[in-house]
Amino acid sequence: MSDIFPRPKVLAVDDEAFNLDIIGELLEDAGYEVFQSTDGEAALCMLEDHLDIDVIVLDRMMPRMDGMTCLSRLKDDPRFAHIPVIMQTAAASHEQVRQGIDGGVFYYLTKPYDEAVLVSLVRAALAEGRQKAALKAEVHQNKHIMGLMRGLQFRFRTLSEARALAIFIANCFPTPERVVYGLSELMINAIEHGNLSISYAEKTNLVLNNCWQEEVERRLSLPEQLERYCEISLEAASDKMSVKITDLGEGFDFEKFLDISPERATDPHGRGIATARLISFDTLSYSDSGRTVTCFVNNI
Repeated sequence: MSDIFPRPKVLAVDDEAFNLDIIGELLEDAGYEVFQSTDGEAALCMLEDHLDIDVIVLDRMMPRMDGMTCLSRLKDDPRFAHIPVIMQTAAASHEQVRQGIDGGVFYYLTKPYDEAVLVSLVRAALAEGRQKAALKAEVHQNKHIMGLMRGLQFRFRTLSEARALAIFIANCFPTPERVVYGLSELMINAIEHGNLSISYAEKTNLVLNNCWQEEVERRLSLPEQLERYCEISLEAASDKMSVKITDLGEGFDFEKFLDISPERATDPHGRGIATARLISFDTLSYSDSGRTVTCFVNNI
């Protein structure tokens, strides 16, 4: 691969040389540039020299500085807090997985793991990390003009329309970089799970096989989908702003997606709603059996 398109960079951290060799070989073959470290302290030092690391694969149990301590240090440092972390471990109890999730783990990989799953999780982490960065880079466009608006209503059907509208509408909020990712995730969910009826299990298989977007585009092109739209509306008041997103699907069991669950910690997706609720908005609630989601941001 030429320097014009540099390989994505992954930092693998594990105190066992054998594991590092396996991870390195798998990810190198998949097109990644791999850096290696044998404990958390050495990993933090390495990051000082490689600020452009895209993904970190981090072992939980290590000498000197273990994975949880390293994770905490990463999330406390604004230079590294954005890097998605995949934690690999043989410690797979519910409480241990919950600790990792609460600490900011992006994905969880329980040893022994399928080698193809490792590659898929790194690919998913890289894609989501880049999506967040791209969305944040594009906000603040026409922010002053957007701030004068008090109400908007749009309909959207495709992934590209959802992304463009998320950026556009985010600029109406006092902190657009905060809400843009949550907006994008909720709008994509309305398309894929709502209008297109892609189930959670189906998406898991599609992501693992790297064909999720291809399947979304295929379903969008079906004759019965050409006139099916989602809707998004915005209302602004002096004390708060709200956005409502509605799809035409059959609804879903939204309750179990409001938090990041340890049971789904090894899945390559399923964090969008919880992330939106916990980070992007002050409140988030579903109605109409999950076909409508309403989010509020307080103007403070």
